[in-house]
Amino acid sequence: MRALFLLILSLVLCAACGSNAPRSQVELAPPLENTTLGPGDLFRLEIVGEPDLPKEYQVLADGTVNLPFIEPLKVSGLEPYEIARKVREELIRREILTNPSVVVSVIEYRSKSVTLLGQVQKPGSFPMSPGMTLIQAISMSGGFTSIAQASRVSLSRTTQGKVITVTIDVAAISEGRAKDIALQPGDRIYVPERVF
Repeated sequence: MRALFLLILSLVLCAACGSNAPRSQVELAPPLENTTLGPGDLFRLEIVGEPDLPKEYQVLADGTVNLPFIEPLKVSGLEPYEIARKVREELIRREILTNPSVVVSVIEYRSKSVTLLGQVQKPGSFPMSPGMTLIQAISMSGGFTSIAQASRVSLSRTTQGKVITVTIDVAAISEGRAKDIALQPGDRIYVPERVF
């Protein structure tokens, strides 16, 4: 009878401990795609057949960009393909080109960032780049310190108004035993100190 009581007690304690523990990475919602541009973002704009025009641009603080032949153009909140369409329409409307082909691609999202705290070389917020992963973000922060616990890295993500925190074994990702994690703007990563 006493053995049965101890078994039930240990199961209850294990269940209670598990409910407060961070979730595993399999429960992390996939990143939300948000590719609209905002102030500070860098992008590449090419007009096919016009090699002499500048190619790299930055969205200004007021959400506009200064393009050749076009007055400041409002681009904040637009997708890259919407910017390409808008530039094309303006070039045709102003009779600068008759049938331009415009291509826009994002170089760096400075208006969207991820935050790394704890045992990394340079803690802080870092701009998102398209397709950024957890390993890339840690690399941008200079990597782990000598006392980092790479097997217990926390990643917090807001999904539908709820913050979900998971624990990730980054050592397993680095060794190829686990899949890297795609990040989304606003993700917060915390690297704890190793217990000696």
